[in-house]
Amino acid sequence: MNTPHVVVVMGVAGTGKTTIGPLLAARLGVPYAEGDDFHSEANISKMSAGTPLDDDDRWPWLDAIGAWAHRKAGLGGVVSCSALKRSYRDRLRAAAPDVVFVHLAGDRAVIEDRMSHRQGHFMPTALLDSQFATLQPLQEDEAGVAVDVAGTPEEITERAARALSALSEPTA
Repeated sequence: MNTPHVVVVMGVAGTGKTTIGPLLAARLGVPYAEGDDFHSEANISKMSAGTPLDDDDRWPWLDAIGAWAHRKAGLGGVVSCSALKRSYRDRLRAAAPDVVFVHLAGDRAVIEDRMSHRQGHFMPTALLDSQFATLQPLQEDEAGVAVDVAGTPEEITERAARALSALSEPTA
């Protein structure tokens, strides 16, 4: 990428945000922040119990991620954040207007299979339906790219880096 953007790696649970985020940050030579680390203990307890978060739970979390992205503006960074709704992405953009989104997207069966093999994560597969029900994919007026989650982490990271590079190239 020509300029040091802050990239938000987004998508439903189980798409690989926590795996792809650090790989993409390393590839771009910028710091990485794990979005789950911005959750309050109350949010983590709620999700661990199988209860989906509501918007009131999410606003402080999104504000904390937005503040991190704002501090990295002009320096670059990658942060993972589900950012499932347009309003959530708008909130992040309000704090850091130049963020760019990488939407990790894929088949529900593939994602559920990956989630069922995760160790030590608080998000149960039971919440996957609510994640897909909430998801509003990137719209044409949003800076970002969708990347298929099929393949190895390295292949997904390569696709994301290429898509971001193409996004930042000037159009003729």
